[in-house]
Amino acid sequence: MIFSICDAIINSNMRTRFAPSPTGSMHIGNLRTAFYAYALAKHSNGDFILRIEDTDKKREKEGGIEDIKRLLKIFNIKWDEYYVQSKRLDLYKKVVEELVKKGNAFYCQCDAKNAKEDGFSNELRDPCRDKKFTIGAVKLRVPDNEGIGFTDFVINKKVSWSTNIVGDATLLKSDGFPTYHLAVVVDDNDMKISHVLRGHDWMPSTPIHLLVYKYLGFEVPEIGHLTDIMNPDGGKLSKRKGSTSVQGLLDEGYLPEALFNFVILCGWAPKNNQEIFSLESFVKDFDPSGFQKSNPVFNRVKLDWFNGQYIRKLSIDSLLEKLELENNFKNQSIVALIQDRLEKLSDFKTLTNFFFESPIVDIKLFGNDYKEHLKSAIEVLEKIDDWNLKNIGDFLLELCDRQKFQRGNFFMTLRVAITGMKFTPPINESIAILGKEETLDRLKK
Repeated sequence: MIFSICDAIINSNMRTRFAPSPTGSMHIGNLRTAFYAYALAKHSNGDFILRIEDTDKKREKEGGIEDIKRLLKIFNIKWDEYYVQSKRLDLYKKVVEELVKKGNAFYCQCDAKNAKEDGFSNELRDPCRDKKFTIGAVKLRVPDNEGIGFTDFVINKKVSWSTNIVGDATLLKSDGFPTYHLAVVVDDNDMKISHVLRGHDWMPSTPIHLLVYKYLGFEVPEIGHLTDIMNPDGGKLSKRKGSTSVQGLLDEGYLPEALFNFVILCGWAPKNNQEIFSLESFVKDFDPSGFQKSNPVFNRVKLDWFNGQYIRKLSIDSLLEKLELENNFKNQSIVALIQDRLEKLSDFKTLTNFFFESPIVDIKLFGNDYKEHLKSAIEVLEKIDDWNLKNIGDFLLELCDRQKFQRGNFFMTLRVAITGMKFTPPINESIAILGKEETLDRLKK
């Protein structure tokens, strides 16, 4: 079937799915697939299905299924139907028996290989395919000298293979659990999935799936493979790195809204070059022709920019809540001071720790005239009765002019003495928030 963008958009029977495996933490590649599949369905008022592919019980992460659902809810992704593969084993067994009966599959009693230790088999044709076993794992009987292909609707290109390079893939393991190759075909057919979106790493498996579709007499859905997200150095982004974990990024202080905008633009571009979307506006404007052919780069600088935009949109009260801070005057003042400087929520502690804990000052950070600076500042600040930003600024500037202090050096001395750092939020504002007593205590140490 050749994909028509127009047909896809107006298709009232559009049904897509997100089918994660609970074997590890959800990464941004997973999240991107969920966003695209959701938008593809909802743009045409279709259905979005959540299917948990939990057939690899040895690698299943405790609480993994609940984590998947929790993260989708954080991003307001709501599913219309929900399925769990481990609850559907009888269906897979029935289908496999049909394939064996037709001669399109066979039982195999070879020992299972551990890919990490033993490597992948170089034998395309399994030695058990003609031994007529009646028990064991079940494998697909791949024919020789046939061509098979499909039109990928993401890259809008026909992709084809010779079956001579396709191996006899396992469909049902000896423990009764299906492999991805079997379950994905059976489930997509049973759930009437019209469009499949998945990562490019599944492209080599597609001829196996096409053969299973053919042998079972199922209609093949439209299939599209998304580009790989790359590291800035050019290598493929690894899902095993904490930096790509959705929960890890949330824990770093990235807002869901920022992650959403960043991720949807990793492989898709709107016609009008818009950068800021809500979920609703993304669904409304979604067009599959916007899928990009080149691999996007995980640009942390761009992600920080998105996050900063959303942090600055928050009210002080909302930001205090996200930072899990008590809503009092001091904290309100601190947040208002540094809000424009935050790129992620985790930056808050680094920027503001001196407000809550008296710093240990490294004397090496001071300039040559620091003792005179500190002595003069103490004398002036002690005279301020009405402790406010204007008075603090006026008194300190008058001191600089009178003593002929170089302003930059003088205020750097105050900054280091009060914060323990050379780079901080504005020092006069910080002094005002800290209060007269605390400021003088730090200057006198």
